[in-house]
Amino acid sequence: MNKGMLTVGIILLSIIALLLINVLTGYSTGSELDYYLVKETTDAAMEDAIDIYYLRTCGVYRIDREKFVESFLYRFADSIDATRDYKIGFYDINEVPPKVSVKVDSLTSFTVKARGNDSGKDTNANISTNYDAILETKYLSNLAVEEGLQDKNEDACKAVKS
Repeated sequence: MNKGMLTVGIILLSIIALLLINVLTGYSTGSELDYYLVKETTDAAMEDAIDIYYLRTCGVYRIDREKFVESFLYRFADSIDATRDYKIGFYDINEVPPKVSVKVDSLTSFTVKARGNDSGKDTNANISTNYDAILETKYLSNLAVEEGLQDKNEDACKAVKS
């Protein structure tokens, strides 16, 4: 009887250990995947949002914030894991010079019993990913000379020159 109970105890302990390892691995892998997804999506959306007319007119890089948000949401929705919920926040979208700050919160499948919660509901573990990006390009004055860019529209470039 003693060896039988010891065997059952070892089997239960190993099952609990495997479940715990699975949950912790899913949490850490989810955090890493979210970071790279947000990073690559933000960089690609910034390139999509470059205002080519403004670049050719004034010789300065500028992004369109509405186009950036649209491109980011489209690309992000195309690549996400459908089993988790995401909350996306855009902070400090600067058009000139191009800079964006994005925060993505995602809920994992791991549930935690909340202390002091009278309703008895479980809460999900939250993964929060912050990413700040600037548009990095080569020095523009040489590029403007090479391509023959000129200030033809002074009104469009007035805000940048002052």
